[in-house]
Amino acid sequence: MKSQAVQWTDYDKITHIFFHSLIVDSELAFASYKSSDYDQVMTTIEEFKDIMQSMYDKGYVLISLHKIAKMETQPDGTVQMVQQPIYLPRGKKPFVLSEDDVCYYEYMTGTGFATKLCLDENGKVVNEYVERDGSVSYGSYDVLTVLEDFIEAHPDFSYQGSKGILAFTGYDGILGYRTQDDRDIAADSPDRPAFDAYRASEIEAVKPVIARLKETGWTFGSHTWGHIRLDTKPLQTVINDTERWADEVGSLVGPTQILFYPHGGRPDGDD
Repeated sequence: MKSQAVQWTDYDKITHIFFHSLIVDSELAFASYKSSDYDQVMTTIEEFKDIMQSMYDKGYVLISLHKIAKMETQPDGTVQMVQQPIYLPRGKKPFVLSEDDVCYYEYMTGTGFATKLCLDENGKVVNEYVERDGSVSYGSYDVLTVLEDFIEAHPDFSYQGSKGILAFTGYDGILGYRTQDDRDIAADSPDRPAFDAYRASEIEAVKPVIARLKETGWTFGSHTWGHIRLDTKPLQTVINDTERWADEVGSLVGPTQILFYPHGGRPDGDD
């Protein structure tokens, strides 16, 4: 099939499309105190499905950042970012997809969003969703799981098994698990043992989910630990935040070369 493919050469025009958590129950989301924020930056499940279908119909193909370029050691010993060859059927266009804040923050509880990612009895990644009556459902309720369903139905939507990128903060844990430390609880506090035990259980619970995501082609990126603006914070604040992300999140998901700027604020001041 490669002989029939066309090499993509316009690396500067690879679209990046990103989402936040998908709205499952619009009525709950838009009745909450965060309704104006949700209206501005969130997408419903049906809207997301329509967007994916539209992109598929227009010839877009999902591609991993690491299949676009990667760090390679040169003959002189230096390490440089090198573009990788991309071959697509004629008329197809590569794009990158990511999801910010894949943490299922506590403030979103009860407002019509999924609550975490977990594994079903077959080892498939699914979302947990708490219904209005308090019952718990498992299925496709967010970007990752809905996109997996779409790729299963349209395998040619994914370039060489590429999936999306999940961007994590750290202050409320990741993937719906409260893996963050609470540094306000002193080491000698009577509350510390119970907190440490709970946190340890959350860390152990998220590990198989992370492993399965890696196996199925998903990659991870930093969105800073505290969702801080990198264009306005002092350097030491950025250093402290980066170290905390590495300690509490990077220790779980592994090293990453990908950074998503919160609010689009770049350290050089250009949005």
